[in-house]
Amino acid sequence: MKKLDEKAWELLNGGYDLHVHTAPSAFPRALDSFQLVREANEAGMSGVMLKSHYEPTAIRAALVNLYSNCKTRAYGAVVLNWPVGGLNIYAVENALRVGARIVWMPTRDSANSLAFGDMEGDFFNRRGITILEEDGRLKPVVYDIMDAVKKQGASLATGHLSPRESILLCREGRSRGVRMILTHPEFCRTVISADLQEEMADLGVIIEKNWLNVAAGMVTIEQIAANIRRVGAHRAYIATDRGQMGYPHPTRELQCFIAALLQQGFKEAEIRDLVHTVPKSIVDEG
Repeated sequence: MKKLDEKAWELLNGGYDLHVHTAPSAFPRALDSFQLVREANEAGMSGVMLKSHYEPTAIRAALVNLYSNCKTRAYGAVVLNWPVGGLNIYAVENALRVGARIVWMPTRDSANSLAFGDMEGDFFNRRGITILEEDGRLKPVVYDIMDAVKKQGASLATGHLSPRESILLCREGRSRGVRMILTHPEFCRTVISADLQEEMADLGVIIEKNWLNVAAGMVTIEQIAANIRRVGAHRAYIATDRGQMGYPHPTRELQCFIAALLQQGFKEAEIRDLVHTVPKSIVDEG
């Protein structure tokens, strides 16, 4: 196991974690954005994505990059929950204009997520957000959002939408040439079958795999490994979804994820796809 740990640290060098929660935040976080970047820099990582459920993070990322004196780069995003107006095209266009590389559909405030009850830390009552009209079609503003994301070469992620919403969004997005991400399909509120994951990957959707889902017992490492093999490592990436209080910091958790996949028999080239090549393609502005 020691050799696997050492190899995992080696493979982490130059890698990315595109799903990390940091302070400042409306929710308790284990570290701030500067700490995250410094720890990632010590591990030789190339980049981290600052995800906040309730605040756009592109400007924060720009400030971290300006003042951290680190080679590791922070990237920003926006999540379309109520504090930014929900499905708000103006919030999307502004976030993209200042550098956001991922637009997440609603997470905590999605109708699907709220149907499971509040998540830990939720602090206000609200109605759930859906991307669908009553007749099951996508709302017009969703097409506006897709077009804005495509224009800036960014990515649109499914967040905590229902499986039905996520699949429809991915199909429509890919038909319009939008770079799409299927967000943590093993998360207990957003479970999507391996068959559908493969179908989405065949359309060109990038499939996200999160360590939190493994660590929290929502899925076994054996199952998540099988799902990665089903879609292909070249069509997926791994991330931690960490930063919560009381748990190891994201850089350490990503190393654990890599070590666990090595133990499952993944080759170094596959790990590099999952940690380097695919996530780099998402944040690359070239």
